[in-house]
Amino acid sequence: MLLLICSMIAFSGSAQAQSASSILQAAEKKAAAENKHVLVIFHASWCYWCHKMDTAMNDPVCKDYFQKNYVITHLTVAENDTVKHPNTPGAQELMDRYYGAGLGIPYWLIFDKDGNMVADSKIRTPDQAEAQGDNIGCPASEVEVDAFIVKLKKTSVLSNDQAEAIRKRFRQNEQH
Repeated sequence: MLLLICSMIAFSGSAQAQSASSILQAAEKKAAAENKHVLVIFHASWCYWCHKMDTAMNDPVCKDYFQKNYVITHLTVAENDTVKHPNTPGAQELMDRYYGAGLGIPYWLIFDKDGNMVADSKIRTPDQAEAQGDNIGCPASEVEVDAFIVKLKKTSVLSNDQAEAIRKRFRQNEQH
């Protein structure tokens, strides 16, 4: 009986949430197999702009583009004790490592299939270092959407028609 109880305790501990690094590794493996990039979105259940980002990306005018070019994964950060979704272990540390500390959410990173970060959700001037810049978050303003599209073009094949559809859809975020 004691062995059974110990086994159950050990199993329940291992059944806890996956770590950010294991989620990222699985996404990179899938991206390599599908010749895509990994789009990691740091979010929280209470975050209004996080939901707007997901809604825009899943809009029929954008969804096909994002699904064909990216393995999209969400890592939960900044939750509080009253919600049912716990933070992803190691997610905040990953966000901080890529200069997202204190910038708010959503914060996103794009990795190539080999795990190299190739874009993030910051707007930078040419004289700003990697650690500097403002978080685009969920693109809504003209400047944010333009910067977002530049990053999408850098990390995928994006036609002018697709870019215009994405531009139009994300600009709607500013109006709501």
